[in-house]
Formats: sequence, structure tokens, C-alpha cells
Amino acid sequence: MRIGIVGKGRVGSALAAGWQAAGHEVQLGGRDTMPGASEIAIWADVIVLAVPYAALESIAATIDATGKPVIDCTNPIAMGPDGMGLAVGHTTSGAEQLQAMLPGAHVVKTLNQVGAEVMANTTGFAHAPVQFFAGDDEKAKETVASLLTDLGFEPLDAGGLSKARLLEPFALTWINQAIAQKHGRNWAFGAMPRAVQ
Repeated sequence: MRIGIVGKGRVGSALAAGWQAAGHEVQLGGRDTMPGASEIAIWADVIVLAVPYAALESIAATIDATGKPVIDCTNPIAMGPDGMGLAVGHTTSGAEQLQAMLPGAHVVKTLNQVGAEVMANTTGFAHAPVQFFAGDDEKAKETVASLLTDLGFEPLDAGGLSKARLLEPFALTWINQAIAQKHGRNWAFGAMPRAVQ
């Protein structure tokens, strides 16, 4: 599968390495580098936006993602008087805003709930780290779930794209634990079903 990643930072680079190791073709690019976002979107079967939330609107204006899955890795984070919080929530999400900017695309929210260090290497955990995903197109979600598995995650379907309103604040839980509570960045959430008794 051809995966085009817009964003050449830690997240984009970690995802590129993981998917290349799984046998996918990957191109990395950005707004101000070649290949640019528009070229990546044309080439790719799946588009990944691994950029700051504030960059989504300008990038969406430059790409044609009609009919393609678009993985939204971003988090709508803003600083307020009490510290870090969500820029949007309750009645919408960053992912839903992106879907409105790209009405012909199939936006799937995921890969926003852990740091790049775990994205780069999902080994060494007692259980596969969980990665929730949300979207409205079932075929796109199946594709994304497969790509998450290729990275070593356990994909868990959170439902329609409106459930990104749950996943975006969930990312803040990871950030809080990693930074404010000083657990570091080398950990992830896991799902552990109870054995039948």
C-alpha cells in the first residue's frame, strides 16, 4: 500500500519507519518541502496528517483526498489559564473539523494517543499497546485497522467520527501522565480482557 505522510517530524518519521518495515511504500513530505502535501495526496492510497493541529486548515486547502482514507494524528491542544487543554470539544472535534474541510475524504482519527517513541517501537510490552480509531466509513476503518496492526498496535474501534471527541481528550490523559506526572514517554495504554472464570 502507498502511504503518504504529511509531516516530517518525530511522529511522521516514526510512522514511516514502521510501515516501511511492514512492506508498505511510504513518502514523507510537508508544506514547504518536496514532495509537497498536494503531490503526496495524489500519489498515496492512504494519507496521514502528522502535523500540528494549527496546520490542518492550510494543508487541507492544498490537497485532494477524495475517496481516500485520511488518518488524522493531530490533537487540538491549546494553552489556557489552567495549562494545557482542548481547543475544541463537546460539540465537535478536530477530526470532525478536518472532515468538513475535506468532504470527499474518509477521515479516521487515530495515532494521537501515544508518543512517537512508542509509534517507532511497539515491542517490549506485556500486551500490544492499544490504539483506538474512529471514523464514519467502514472500508476506510478496515484499512486503518490493518495499518495499526502492522505497527504492532491492538486496534480498537471507537465508533463513528464523532467519537473523536473522546479520543482527543484521551490523548491529554497520556500527555498528563507522560509529562506532568513524570512517567516519561515510553509507555502506552493497553486493553486486558479478563480471562473467563
